[in-house]
Amino acid sequence: MNTDFFYKIVHKYGDLYAEKIIAWLMSSGIKVLFIIIVSIIIHKVLTSFIAKAVRIAIRPEKHQSKDSEEKRENTLIQIFTTTSKIAIITISLLMILSEFGIEIAPIIAAAGIVGLAFGFGGQYLIRDVITGLFIILENQYRIGDVVKFDTLSGAVEDISLRKTTLRDMDGTVHHIPHGEIKTVSNLSKDFSKVNLDMGVGYSTNLDHLIKVINEVGEELAQTSPFKESILKAPQFLRVNDFADSSIVVKIVGETLASKQWEVTGELRKRLKIAFDKEGIEIPFPQLVVHQPEK
Repeated sequence: MNTDFFYKIVHKYGDLYAEKIIAWLMSSGIKVLFIIIVSIIIHKVLTSFIAKAVRIAIRPEKHQSKDSEEKRENTLIQIFTTTSKIAIITISLLMILSEFGIEIAPIIAAAGIVGLAFGFGGQYLIRDVITGLFIILENQYRIGDVVKFDTLSGAVEDISLRKTTLRDMDGTVHHIPHGEIKTVSNLSKDFSKVNLDMGVGYSTNLDHLIKVINEVGEELAQTSPFKESILKAPQFLRVNDFADSSIVVKIVGETLASKQWEVTGELRKRLKIAFDKEGIEIPFPQLVVHQPEK
């Protein structure tokens, strides 16, 4: 008898809950599924729209290469897409909770109170976000640029509204809150410059030296793969200093953004080979000691 009674109870309430679940699935369940599908569609459409809108709105600046333009576009697309994704997920979750019978008004009110309290306690975060917004809008730097922040420098790997992620030459990753950035030096904005100082012996014929430097610079600018990176061939600019054991000359040129180090390294190598061939001395520091006569 107890077993029969148990099965009757299970059968009765099982059918009752099954009916409720089926009824919920036929009404709210369909709505939840609809919300999820619409959210996915909106996200895909919005992502495509943001990408097209940014590429149309962003106009190339003077001296800006195609690669630099793409960096700026990709940075803005990533930030706007991430922001829209968070907004869509938040709204969708609130709508789904409502279909489960959970009152979302108290949640929204609580979020407002938490946001207010967070605003008082999160002044640094707000400062970071506002500074990041101006960095992005003013196009101070983009993902892929090489920048220097006070004592830190490296390639920009990621930019969010709150922080910038740098990877330096040692491979170390630095996360810098935007509010902590006081000075930004972009080493790869639009174009870069070859800026090389070289010392030669005081006995060097300067006219001959200038001819050799200019010939090496022109030859480098005509040689692949460097010619694709050089905007203006490296040339002699001036005698920059009379040092203790050498005459220091300055050599300058222009390259695509971030290509100055590669071009300058190759220029140094070619100048050393040319100087050895032409008999131009690159002196090393010397110390002359005078001994008093006995």
